[in-house]
Amino acid sequence: MAKKLKNEKELLKIALDMILEDAVKRGVVEFEATDSHDLKTQYAYRLLIHDKAIAPLPKGQESLPKIRHRLAMWVTHQLPDDHELLR
Repeated sequence: MAKKLKNEKELLKIALDMILEDAVKRGVVEFEATDSHDLKTQYAYRLLIHDKAIAPLPKGQESLPKIRHRLAMWVTHQLPDDHELLR
């Protein structure tokens, strides 16, 4: 796996907020209060693959830590260059 990002947890939170908010607005998903964080993370990853926003991880390497890292890396390209978490 690539080097861990300095603020990976915070970046992941922003990524999930962005992706899931967009998915709800588009009407492609509705989450229940009982849906787990891991389920939402996997859904966000699969949605970005479907939208061709990221390349999928190789088969057999789709673990939650790698998915979280991929989402955190994705959001680094969505945020402005001067965002506090990118410093």
